[in-house]
Amino acid sequence: MTLSVDPPDDAASVAGSELAECSELMLAFAERTGLSSDRTARRYLWTDAFAVCNFVALWKRTGEDRYLRLALDLVDRVHRVLGRHREDDPRRGWLSGLGDREAALHPTRGGLRIGKPLPERAPDAPFDERLEWDRDGQYFHYLTKWMHALDQTARAMRDARFNGWARELADVAHRSFCRGSGAERRLVWKMSIDLSRPLVPSMGQHDPVDGLVTCLQLGATAASLPGAPREPRLDHALADFASLTRRQPLATADPLGLGGLLMDAARVAQLEAQGGRGAGDLLEALLDAALAGLAHFARRNELGRPPSQRLAFRELGLAIGLASLGPIERALEAAGRGERDAVRERLAGLASHAKLGAEVTAFWRDPAHRRDRAWAEHRDIDEVMLATSLLPVGAVALTPV
Repeated sequence: MTLSVDPPDDAASVAGSELAECSELMLAFAERTGLSSDRTARRYLWTDAFAVCNFVALWKRTGEDRYLRLALDLVDRVHRVLGRHREDDPRRGWLSGLGDREAALHPTRGGLRIGKPLPERAPDAPFDERLEWDRDGQYFHYLTKWMHALDQTARAMRDARFNGWARELADVAHRSFCRGSGAERRLVWKMSIDLSRPLVPSMGQHDPVDGLVTCLQLGATAASLPGAPREPRLDHALADFASLTRRQPLATADPLGLGGLLMDAARVAQLEAQGGRGAGDLLEALLDAALAGLAHFARRNELGRPPSQRLAFRELGLAIGLASLGPIERALEAAGRGERDAVRERLAGLASHAKLGAEVTAFWRDPAHRRDRAWAEHRDIDEVMLATSLLPVGAVALTPV
């Protein structure tokens, strides 16, 4: 893939210890997981999605092509590892069933594995909730994170191929995860590796809204990028996700879920400011849910616990979400929204919680707080999410196209 695209001229806009620390964390991640070394490859879809966004952001901020090469290499490796069956699986080849030549053109057409350590549960095996967390399969909310990473790459490089792969993934995810009809219509939480059967049939609270916002983003990018393929169209997926979102309560006190709500809100605000397809009152609903959840989270004082009782990546998800308030504010200004706009009133309420994000990031930047076993057990995802909280633009700011 060519590196001839000129990075945006904003290399001087971010400087100091945050940028240096983000770079250090991401280069260590690349070496440790076999991306830039001959170590045994270790791919995990959620972590790798944030890593791609981070590498693209580092490239944009520094102008150094090594970061773009790492982003592109990571995209390719995720597709070639998580887009294929496991090495311990008797099945071979791409999840889509395509041959190598065709699969290289359509690497996401069969979805992407999570990358969990254990094989998926066999059809006749009993369900074990504890074991299921460590078993492979496909998660809808991990797929939407990868769609976003691909689309951010498409926008940054102005290369429609990445958006095409993201839309093919959105199409197969919608067709596979969306089950039932009428009042029973839902997105199942977890599917088998080959997308033939549900492994966890319940619906994730924010899966429908993630799907809706992501499809809006992918459509806006495709409409603006020259050469973007016309297919697949995502109209049916959008309609399904919108219907399910209207039925689903959004408020949560979970820090990672709160961060996701705010990231979705930032994408909606930016898409509207960039002239994308409107989403009705979705922005207001997302901000209302985040306000309610943040008030509850603050009362629980979870950040006062010792490191051994905390999960860094979940808290850092909240910090990244709170970093979305800036892009939302700038999007409102670009869209000419008035000072008395109801969205601005909600932003003012959210701003009172902004210090939580800085508090979380500062806590986990302290090496003394990263010596606990919990950090070591989740080191890859913890360090990548910490890097994102230091340079959140790659994850939360949509590059105009």
